[in-house]
Amino acid sequence: MNQPAINRTMTPLEWAMLLALSVLWGGSFFFTGVAVKELPPLTIVVLRVGVAAVLLLVLLRILGIKMPSELRIWVAFAGMGLLNNVLPFCLIVWGQTHIASGLASIMNATTPLFTVVVAHVLTPDETMTGDRLAGVLLGLVGVAVMIGPEALTGGGANVVGQLACLGAALSYAFAGVFGRRFKRMGVPPMATATGQVTASTVMLLPVALLVDRPWSLAAPSASAWLAIGAIAALSTAVAYVLYFRILATAGATNLLLVTFLIPVSAILLGTLVLGERLDPKHVVGMALIGAGLAAIDGRLLKLARPRGPDRPVPAERVPPDVFKGQDI
Repeated sequence: MNQPAINRTMTPLEWAMLLALSVLWGGSFFFTGVAVKELPPLTIVVLRVGVAAVLLLVLLRILGIKMPSELRIWVAFAGMGLLNNVLPFCLIVWGQTHIASGLASIMNATTPLFTVVVAHVLTPDETMTGDRLAGVLLGLVGVAVMIGPEALTGGGANVVGQLACLGAALSYAFAGVFGRRFKRMGVPPMATATGQVTASTVMLLPVALLVDRPWSLAAPSASAWLAIGAIAALSTAVAYVLYFRILATAGATNLLLVTFLIPVSAILLGTLVLGERLDPKHVVGMALIGAGLAAIDGRLLKLARPRGPDRPVPAERVPPDVFKGQDI
């Protein structure tokens, strides 16, 4: 079956969708920052994936897309849900009980750095190039700058919160590689998104009921409920629709650019609405991560390098869906 052509240069519509996606995913850190003041982490996560699962199931029904029934596919959904929802969502929400939403989003921007390393080790077609190695090293320096010397001197909960968000980024990296199997299994992208949040809900619900005992919690305020609804409907369900649309038309390389934009949205929302403040070292660290991502992406370096007049311009190699399945 012929695959749809990938736009090497994104159209204005694709750029608009990319900007919208960055706002939705950046907003997830803001909405979590609101909800975590009144609800425990597990309850927030199970509400996020549960409401998103219901919305996506309704959307699939409207679109006439059937969910697969094979056991092996649902086992894969469970694996994807664990790596792409359960572990990272819990780590990020818990991490945001100790650090600001903007800083959490910066830590999450390290996902492509980890993905380059994981893909190099676990896949035969995503080898580490010099540009990508330089990008990973720059990004890791940025992370070290953000965490600071407190990590070496037992800096307390703030450092632990940052490490939790880095652990979420690493989990997303493994999820990206794991998610490549769904294309080979013939599962439509929308069904993959729905299957993973449904499986995540099934895994998380009994744990949340046992640990958080939500019936014993104080009733959340209207702002907390609005934040939960927004993170589920906008930052999860709608974001997945945009994500897979961009991936299908513009490719994974172009989709990677959203990582530059998510921290900007999260920092602006956190600063303007929640009154959060970031240290100068966090801004410097984000700049280094951005430089690392630019090196991994490679297009800026290609523009800077002189090209001989007689040498043909190579077609841009679109990597396989290494980043397929990533959610912030």
